Amino acid sequence: MQDIQSTDDIALLVERFYDAVLSNELLTPFFAQLDFEHHKPRMVHFWSFVLLDEPGYTTNIFDKHAHMPLTVDALNAWTALFESTARSLFSGEKTEQAILRAKTIAWTFKEKMHLS
Repeated sequence: MQDIQSTDDIALLVERFYDAVLSNELLTPFFAQLDFEHHKPRMVHFWSFVLLDEPGYTTNIFDKHAHMPLTVDALNAWTALFESTARSLFSGEKTEQAILRAKTIAWTFKEKMHLS
């Protein structure tokens, strides 16, 4: 299996990940009203910024999601789905960086939302 190498790889990861999110009973309520056709390019841009050092992403992801009534269980499920999706598609350093970043994001949300 190859590692994440391009924006196309990230787009595939985002597409498959959100397919899994929308099939997950625990996570669906948090994302059901989201316009994914509008949201997916933003997620690809975010992950391209994180993994491929592409410039230009300036949105604060916590501020964009702080209104969501997230729970520890939901964040744990989100992290587990991200990791399993990434590992089903890719293998390597960038894949591990993506998984670590997803775990860091979930941890940060738990801390800032006092969900620990």
